[in-house]
Amino acid sequence: MIAAISWVPKGASKAVPSAADPPSKEEIEEIKKSVLVEKGVGVESEEDEEDMNVDASKQPADVEQALGAANALGKLSIKKACGSELPDITDGLDELNMDDYDDEDDAVDIFGSGIADTFYPSNELDPYIKDKDDDDDSEELEDIIIKAEDAVVVCARNEDDMSHLEVWIIEDPDGDSNMYVHHDILIPAFPLCTAWLDCPIKGGEKGNFIAVGSMEPAIEIWDLDIMDEVQPSLILGGIAEQKKKKKKNGKKVEKSIKYKEDSHTDAVLGLAWNKGYRNILASASADKLVKIWDVATGKCKITMEHHTDKVQAVAWNHHEHQVLLSGSFDHSVVMRDGRVPSHSGFKWSVGADVESLAWDPHDQHSFVVSLENGTVVGFDIRTATSNSTAELKPNFTLHAHDKAVCSISYNPVVPHLLATGSQDKMVKLWDLSNNQPSCIASQNRKAGAVFSLSFSADCPFLLALGGSKGNLELWDTLTDAGISRRFGKYAAQVSAAS
Repeated sequence: MIAAISWVPKGASKAVPSAADPPSKEEIEEIKKSVLVEKGVGVESEEDEEDMNVDASKQPADVEQALGAANALGKLSIKKACGSELPDITDGLDELNMDDYDDEDDAVDIFGSGIADTFYPSNELDPYIKDKDDDDDSEELEDIIIKAEDAVVVCARNEDDMSHLEVWIIEDPDGDSNMYVHHDILIPAFPLCTAWLDCPIKGGEKGNFIAVGSMEPAIEIWDLDIMDEVQPSLILGGIAEQKKKKKKNGKKVEKSIKYKEDSHTDAVLGLAWNKGYRNILASASADKLVKIWDVATGKCKITMEHHTDKVQAVAWNHHEHQVLLSGSFDHSVVMRDGRVPSHSGFKWSVGADVESLAWDPHDQHSFVVSLENGTVVGFDIRTATSNSTAELKPNFTLHAHDKAVCSISYNPVVPHLLATGSQDKMVKLWDLSNNQPSCIASQNRKAGAVFSLSFSADCPFLLALGGSKGNLELWDTLTDAGISRRFGKYAAQVSAAS
């Protein structure tokens, strides 16, 4: 399945991404330690201390998943990581006895007979290999290059118990686009949400990073300009120590978990990067908390406890960058203003669990919320009041889908154009003009239940979506007659601007 999609702005990616450096011995030990901590390996038993080795030996699949990239570099032994009897790469080399290769008596006779052994004085004269290396090198380099006009989108995918980020290239996104996976990144936990950010956490003026929230309490930030990377550039929060302790009867197991300072203590369900304050990232969690992180320092700056159930989504206002929305399973949306941290915020009640929310990029006062019961509700913050008992009426309530509306996306260029994606497998495009929503287009894009969708800021009529089938789907919405008729004038403006 594809759980989350994030567009990378054109020009933000390096033309030629770097290859990852092989992990150092210290980094490998840190990777192994973090994986074992997260999996709870290291059982303390009052009855038998040997349980530690027993439990550890059950972990090779988990360790192999998280450390697969490092293992491929031949830099570590799964055997040492998890205490199992799996063969080490060094064992294989020992069997080959490469040190004594030149001394072998039964060497293969490489001087056979026949036309296949025709001798050529140089590679340049050999018609079978002439310019072969040069051609391969140029083709490989061409495959790696990300052109300035290419569109880039990142998918968070889970398949066969493996989780990874896929960096897709879309060539000629405004025409007959060709799309392919440029590179992918193996991640250790089931991904739930992503947010792109350009804060230069490695120095310089800007970066190209993706923040990932997962079933784990940690938030990982990965460098998209590095291929075959093994470790995230930064981890916000997470588990510091985890132990399992068996009681003497051997039946009951108690978990003892110690979290890093100011960490979430449950799955991270929502992320939002602040474009006005580029070092700021907001997170929503199943632990009922909203946190504000400074990714430049890796520290949590603010923790907010204004919800009473899981917090599903967060979003920063596009115009007032200190204003943050959060939506929860407690059937409420809360707006907080960072300029007035002592204020408890403004609260709107909704009729079901919040699935997603979004600010209108064309109107700083408006936002929409999608719900588990298939409805989409629009609000105007100018109706807000500090009286928490006052009932705040929505601008509109729309029965958009037959099942949960998992994702919504405003068009960044076209006012009043909203896309919704649902577990009912449908994607719909709405005109919200005058707070009187009308459905302009509706399609089943063969993605299964739709979990994430997003309009591109660079190609504003291009909608990316993914869901339960695990396929990245692109919809050029301008090809729909209704969209072209009602919003086609904006296409000409976009072309003129570019």
